[in-house]
Amino acid sequence: MKKTIMIIGAGLLQVPAILTAKKMGYQVIVTDYNPDAMGMRDADIPIVMSTRDIEGSVRVAKAQNEITPIHGVITVGTDASMTVAAVANALNLPGIKFDDAEAATNKIKMRTRFRERGVPSPIFFPVWSISDAKKACKSLGFPVVIKPSDNMGARGVRRIDNLGQLAESFQFAKSASPSGELIMEEFMEGPELSIDAIVYKGEVSITGVADRIIEYPPYFVETGHTMPSQMRREIQEEACEIMKDGIRSLGITLGAAKGDIKITKDGPKIGELAARLSGGFMSAYTYPLSSGVDLMRAAVEIALGQEPINLEPTLNRVAIERAIITKPGIVKKINGLEEALSVPGIEQIFLNIKPGDKVQSPKSNVEKAGHIIAIGSTLEEAEERVKLCKNVLKIELFEEAELSMEAIHLAAKEKLKKFCSVCKNCDGKTCATGVPGMGGIGTGESFRQNLKALQNYKITTNVIHDVTSPKTDTSFLGRTLDLPVMAAPITGMVTNMGGAMDELDYNRAVVRGCIKSGSIAFVGDGATPDKYKIGLKAVGEGKGVGIPIFKPRSDNGEIIKRIRAAEEAGAMAVGMDIDAVVFKTMAMKNQSVGPKSLKELKDLIAVTKLPFILKGIMTVRDAARAVEVGAHAIVVSNHGGRILDEMVGTMDVLEDIVKEVKGDIKIMIDGGFRNGVDILKALALGAEYVLIGRPVAIAAVGMGEEGTAFYLRHIKRELELAMILTGCNSLDEIQRDIVRRI
Repeated sequence: MKKTIMIIGAGLLQVPAILTAKKMGYQVIVTDYNPDAMGMRDADIPIVMSTRDIEGSVRVAKAQNEITPIHGVITVGTDASMTVAAVANALNLPGIKFDDAEAATNKIKMRTRFRERGVPSPIFFPVWSISDAKKACKSLGFPVVIKPSDNMGARGVRRIDNLGQLAESFQFAKSASPSGELIMEEFMEGPELSIDAIVYKGEVSITGVADRIIEYPPYFVETGHTMPSQMRREIQEEACEIMKDGIRSLGITLGAAKGDIKITKDGPKIGELAARLSGGFMSAYTYPLSSGVDLMRAAVEIALGQEPINLEPTLNRVAIERAIITKPGIVKKINGLEEALSVPGIEQIFLNIKPGDKVQSPKSNVEKAGHIIAIGSTLEEAEERVKLCKNVLKIELFEEAELSMEAIHLAAKEKLKKFCSVCKNCDGKTCATGVPGMGGIGTGESFRQNLKALQNYKITTNVIHDVTSPKTDTSFLGRTLDLPVMAAPITGMVTNMGGAMDELDYNRAVVRGCIKSGSIAFVGDGATPDKYKIGLKAVGEGKGVGIPIFKPRSDNGEIIKRIRAAEEAGAMAVGMDIDAVVFKTMAMKNQSVGPKSLKELKDLIAVTKLPFILKGIMTVRDAARAVEVGAHAIVVSNHGGRILDEMVGTMDVLEDIVKEVKGDIKIMIDGGFRNGVDILKALALGAEYVLIGRPVAIAAVGMGEEGTAFYLRHIKRELELAMILTGCNSLDEIQRDIVRRI
């Protein structure tokens, strides 16, 4: 029977470990919060679980262990050592104590251990408040460094040279700390080494020493590393001995360790030390390319309790990683990738950007445009190859002033390919796909009818007035909006958009773009059972400015679970797309959905204090029932024409619904709205807010949060112009007589 190893994390840096374990003949369990993370597709058993959720990871590990016995657990390149230790301890697997893993993760506990055991490291102070920070500055003297005690990748790390920089630096560090716990320490002047080690039964084997390149002060951005180090041998040996002392002081007796060692005027000092192999492409790429040693294999062997073999180098060449950093702007297109990869000595190019992404000057290690891995017989040769590669690889940028709907659509079209044609007139007539996809169900007639229903209403202008700067602001749930337009919930970046964008990145783009433009995003549930967590993560990051809409799952307990998660995320409201009772993608994923009775809806609405929104209302009778069950708002919607063929359009039924329930419940509408004139029509017929789906999705895919914000501001300007031509100074002045049904 195959042995099974559990790998915590499915990102880019974990993929080599996953593939290595499979190549060694082991069954691989992979956990990550993102079901679409690249390593999940290579897993034998993918499990959706955050690497930071220690209790959840132990729970799923125990459950899976009952089905598939687990023989080892590991992570690479990410701060999940505590999760690894908790799982190993719970299942009695090879590993280190949880307390030791915590000390190797939390910088305050780490520094405390070093101080107690005499391991050279900077003088430090724990910091919770700005008052603590001022006291630390007084004791340490300038310059000092402030950083989160519980994050990695140089997030939130900044040098402070005087008291005037303290407040801004404190907030910068605080925003990057999951717990809010910070640390301030003396600034260590000097070059830096990155060292990897393998530890088996207390014996430490140093497996790689690289020179780190740190730039972009006052931040600490690693722009590359060189393997092997070019420093004098005696300096490297002294740093390695300090590294070993640090490993022992942290109790790392089995597994791996990664250290960042500063070479100061007082000798080597440990900046950080983690109970895992390094990220930054060192352990998985540059060290194997330089030495011929497969560190991923050694790490897997140790995780399974086996003594590692083949740690002796078989190669002696220089391998380097160099960051790709562009000037600030929005990515227009990327050319020359294949040609750049064909440059002799270029082993890998990893791009973190795609057309539509906003790039800025980096403040941490996660804000770089990409990475180039190159080899050479000398450092000079490897550097020259990187230079040639960068000359060939062309990243074209829009300056922010160049941003336009044309640019957004151009970028979106390149990413969406056959899943959406990004038509100039999004009317469903030439839509590339049905459901799944971006189109409508069946013949697509319901999708098209939404547009036809809108076109049946025409504007009558009023031009003798003094309206020059109409006000489009309104409010919803106590939050002021710059315009009465919100983003409709859309999920399924893989199912419906061919993987044009990562699901979490999409939700972040929409939530943040809406906040930036003075709007609110609705986020979706999706057919994949845990997909709702992704939208809620984006809402939580946006301080609750967002509204999740859940599917009418047959098991009301599943809906209540989602409501509770929304409450925990701080969402403004919750809702249900009540019309998704026969939704095709739900059936594809074997997710049971069904209609809800009046009693069921009342009971669901009663379980939360959050306002409840019912989406998918198309009749006067359902609108009246929504009032009866206590819903705060309804969305007049036929699900974008995606649930049933031959439906009427939403504008066909809006007036009747308005006459029945206006004043008793908030009335929203979606379905085919594309521009400011469309918004004016809906408001004239009595809707209070308009939700827009496909165009927002295209803008977000095209250029991320900047694209979303630009599109919504574009809509706002169009609405303002339409209000000027109809003599409406505010939304309250938009009346029925400015539109005529043709």
